[in-house]
Amino acid sequence: MTDKTLHIIGGGMAGSEAAWAAAQAGVKVVIHEMRPVRGTDAHQTDGLAELVCSNSFRSDDDEHNAVGLLHWEMRQAGSLIMAKGDEHKLPAGGALAVDREAFSAAVTAALESHPNITISREEMPGLPPADWASTIIATGPLTSPALAQDIRAATGDEGLAFFDAIAPIVYKETIDFSKAWYQSRYDKPGPGGSGADYINCPLDKAQYEAFIAALLAADKTAFKEWEGTPYFDGCLPVEVMAERGPETLRHGPMKPMGLTNAHQPDVKPYAVVQLRQDNALGTLYNMVGFQTKMKYGAQVEVLHMIPGLEKAEFARLGGIHRNTFINSPKLLDARLRLKVRPNVRFAGQITGVEGYVESAAMGLLAGRLAAAELLGTSMTKPPPTTAHGALVSHITGGHLVDESGDMTSKARSFQPMNVNFGLFPEVEVPRDENGKRPRGKAKKPARQIAYTTRAKRDFTGWLDGQMLKAAE
Repeated sequence: MTDKTLHIIGGGMAGSEAAWAAAQAGVKVVIHEMRPVRGTDAHQTDGLAELVCSNSFRSDDDEHNAVGLLHWEMRQAGSLIMAKGDEHKLPAGGALAVDREAFSAAVTAALESHPNITISREEMPGLPPADWASTIIATGPLTSPALAQDIRAATGDEGLAFFDAIAPIVYKETIDFSKAWYQSRYDKPGPGGSGADYINCPLDKAQYEAFIAALLAADKTAFKEWEGTPYFDGCLPVEVMAERGPETLRHGPMKPMGLTNAHQPDVKPYAVVQLRQDNALGTLYNMVGFQTKMKYGAQVEVLHMIPGLEKAEFARLGGIHRNTFINSPKLLDARLRLKVRPNVRFAGQITGVEGYVESAAMGLLAGRLAAAELLGTSMTKPPPTTAHGALVSHITGGHLVDESGDMTSKARSFQPMNVNFGLFPEVEVPRDENGKRPRGKAKKPARQIAYTTRAKRDFTGWLDGQMLKAAE
């Protein structure tokens, strides 16, 4: 085809990253974003790369954490998302959190000003025209019904649906600091932090038990038309966690470990609710891990039971919406192309990766792969020992196909996944100078460092190889 334009449907994290990667390679790109022509259940603006749930990119530890390793790899590859995230980071302990409005504005401005990128505000009514040379569908889990139906019609596959939830955001000035205090778990500072980056609200045993009882009794939003739709385990509503047992929240988002009540240092909190800074001004804080499907009135009543939040006012209450993912191991090839239409790629959460950076990382790869094809050059996938490669292996099903090439039962029950070391090939932990391998408490961190050291070496080698091919 003579037209070498790359069309990207969706201007979220994956679409924005894909557009930047391809444009930086010299390809002309058109981003088709339906907002504000058509809104979604979760977006509030028409900005590109808008963060609709948490404002956290999670751990930035590139030695002991798989998502921190993914951050590192993306920075090495020239990621726009990571560059703007770093520019607008907020204190968040060991995590990388960003000012969501400033971050989205910066990504939007960078894409709007790029000479190779055009942004078209329109809804795509279905799969792209057959004469488009290359398309990346990065519509995320909030894909419009018309496009989702077209995908199902083309693939003959129903795809997947999961509920996703949003946590409330509180005005800091309405928090009672005679009960709340600032501290990160174990005083860990992290990127842009000081070790006192979270607001903590303590509960004693009686307060916790009363809170759980009210949480379970509160009015919830019902979704009768979506009965049978499961929740994604990485973003469960708090009341769903509470239903699994009265102590579940205390060992999850409300765990008190690593925290000391500044007002009563000798009294260990039974449970703690944490809030994380949500904007650069420090006026808004989101409730960490407090995704909820409670109705708005019940939400306010129950959350006001938390010490320090008795008079809290909310900039945004929590909510829940349905997300859609395709059965990627069945529908996509190893280069993220739709098997029935190889000029169409998928990227981001719609492929079954979960999380902001995972979505952006798949956009980065899809953009590079599409650009290489349009420019007539070759490009290999990142090795499976890297964070990017491990994610591609997960969503394209390389580790889920049996010897005959048929899909295994595990592939047929494919579910969204955050990046984690369980997706990587096993690594051998080096021996010390005495020829012994770490044991006990030293074993886990040593294995984590072995994973990340190998990944950094292999990812750097892969990047260098792509640069040599481009130069040729």
